[in-house]
Amino acid sequence: MSIPLKKRLKEGTAHERGAVWDGIGVNFAIFSANATAVEVCLFDKDGKTEIERIKLPEYTDQVFHGWIPDIYPGQLYGYRVHGPYEPDAGHRFNPNKLLLDPYARAHQGELVWDPALFGYQLGHKDLDLSFDEQDSAPFVPKSVITRPVQDPVHRPRTRWSDSIIYETHVKGYTQLHPDVPETLRGTYAGLATKPIIDRMKSLGITAVELLPTQSFVNDHYLQEKGLTNYWGYNTIGFFAPESRYASDPEDPAAEYRRMVAAFHNAGLEVIMDVVYNHTAEGNELGPTLSFKGIDNLSYYRLIPDNMRYYINDTGTGNTFNLSNLRVIQFVADSLRYWANDIGVDGFRFDLGTILARERQGGFDTESGFLRVCRQDPTLSTVKLIAEPWDIGPGGYQVGNFPPSWAEWNDKFRDTVRDFWRGEARAGELAPRLLGSPDLFNHSGRQTWASVNFVTAHDGFTLADCTRYNEKHNEANGEGGKDGSSDNRSCNYGTEGLTDNPEINETRERQLRNMLATLLLSQGTPMILAGDEFARTQDGNNNAYCQDSAISWINWDIRESGESLTRFTTRLTTLRRRFPILHRHRFLTEAYNEELDIKELTWVSAGGGEIAEDEWDTAQCFGLMLDGRAQPSGIIRRGADATLLIVFNSWHDIVEFTLPEAEGEGWKLLIDTNQPEAGDAIEENVFPAKHVYAVTGRSLLLFALDGSATSS
Repeated sequence: MSIPLKKRLKEGTAHERGAVWDGIGVNFAIFSANATAVEVCLFDKDGKTEIERIKLPEYTDQVFHGWIPDIYPGQLYGYRVHGPYEPDAGHRFNPNKLLLDPYARAHQGELVWDPALFGYQLGHKDLDLSFDEQDSAPFVPKSVITRPVQDPVHRPRTRWSDSIIYETHVKGYTQLHPDVPETLRGTYAGLATKPIIDRMKSLGITAVELLPTQSFVNDHYLQEKGLTNYWGYNTIGFFAPESRYASDPEDPAAEYRRMVAAFHNAGLEVIMDVVYNHTAEGNELGPTLSFKGIDNLSYYRLIPDNMRYYINDTGTGNTFNLSNLRVIQFVADSLRYWANDIGVDGFRFDLGTILARERQGGFDTESGFLRVCRQDPTLSTVKLIAEPWDIGPGGYQVGNFPPSWAEWNDKFRDTVRDFWRGEARAGELAPRLLGSPDLFNHSGRQTWASVNFVTAHDGFTLADCTRYNEKHNEANGEGGKDGSSDNRSCNYGTEGLTDNPEINETRERQLRNMLATLLLSQGTPMILAGDEFARTQDGNNNAYCQDSAISWINWDIRESGESLTRFTTRLTTLRRRFPILHRHRFLTEAYNEELDIKELTWVSAGGGEIAEDEWDTAQCFGLMLDGRAQPSGIIRRGADATLLIVFNSWHDIVEFTLPEAEGEGWKLLIDTNQPEAGDAIEENVFPAKHVYAVTGRSLLLFALDGSATSS
């Protein structure tokens, strides 16, 4: 007769959290500062039957731990955590609820919404003060023991100043793609197929930013309406890849690693959108799935004088407690796992301000989490991008993150949209073209810290910015109340699609104008996938719940879309060709006596420098960049180019006098009124003082002939 596992249990170690397989058994270790006991529950292969329950024997430095022999990769398990159920004191322990291991590398099964998921009795007059004794195990996913990863990671390590980011969704990008095998559509493996990577590579991007791919939960209220949490900002497993995107459900992590490796082999980086500001457990009326039952008081920010309730700086019900050192450790461990074991190259932090808000104050650049990131040998070397706002106190912090961080710059988005629809003037756009030095030029930060975007997953697509004045979110089932009404868009005369050729011509030119402004500005550009061919969501600006054709990219691209793709590719090519378009340091208007040049000059339509009193009224102006002023010792191809970018947001033609400059004349490289001119347009060379008729609502790029080396 074999000896039961619990009889052969050893104390194990506390230093490595999670369930770690050593070849002959598994060491379990789980942090809880307030629990009284922790049990490991082992399940059969289908996850329906609990086959053994083992109490962890040791408690060291607030970590319960134990080593159990003869457990192997693929074993399903969960935790039951004992302790006080005292919501008014912040404690919500309930051993009737099976809990996911926060460190689990994989989950099996899907969450089934049932009253047993809740630590209290639904419908009870005392709400969450009541106690529920139903077993939740039949309705929750199970944690899975996995093998340690040994594969080395070979990164492209693209410099920040050379980066062009492409934001997309794992499922939505390939779900309708005709060149991806049907069995792989909507999966990590599908995204890693050659047609997809070849297309991204040809577009000229350097990094793919994926919407949340850590294991997340579909909200109950969405399921009741036949919808789903498509974007995935509802994480429950911060080490586990979301299994719904895996073509191989047996090992999603391995498939994810293969996807990352495929991108790396093509020279492309992978950036993960991560959600460490809250979890899927909601507020006091939410389910008990993991953290809430392990140590509610440690993992969540609670209202200090009424700890039954949660601080809700996220708008989702709860806020992760990044003031607790063990929670900071958990987040840092998770990030290192994705970087070191899976191979990702960076992270975009949803509602990043929360991560730097300490318990007794607001945003703090010296917060524990930000300090950890700056000194950690792994995290200090990957790309870190903050969404620098939330709804908490002092929540808007654009430009205020410390050195080594980049930030989404919504001021760029808003100003570019306003400028091209005629609602902003030159003086407002100027700093955005230079990497927003008014926001980021401090503490040694560089232009790349400004992640410039005109569109992102949240809001209108670029095409919809030119087709709709109002949001059209009826399919979301919220009566049109969801989503922002501040879209800074313009339909140019007709809401939605039209056969009017004049309106369509204006819309298409405006798409080119906004893409050109994005890709010719200093900073790190981010393109929303599909904008390069005028993808639409039919006016839905909050498609978070639409796992449908509204959100999936439609690859039946019209000729106008193909033209826009070619134009976008030309822009990325020119950006690479001319380093002056993506300097890492901020450009200056100061006169360089040694070189007898000015690095940048603002040019009026008359050909001279813009006068101070013109900034608040000008709608047509130029930006001349002299690339000869290089940092000491740096020589790069194309570095000596002198460029002139002309912006005309006025609806009429403007006579623009090309400025004087050393050279043989101004060679036209881009005219958004001539999108198909391509390289042939470079045959057009105009002398200084030439008066060029700039089409209304258009952008032009000139290079001083003889100053620009070819690519």
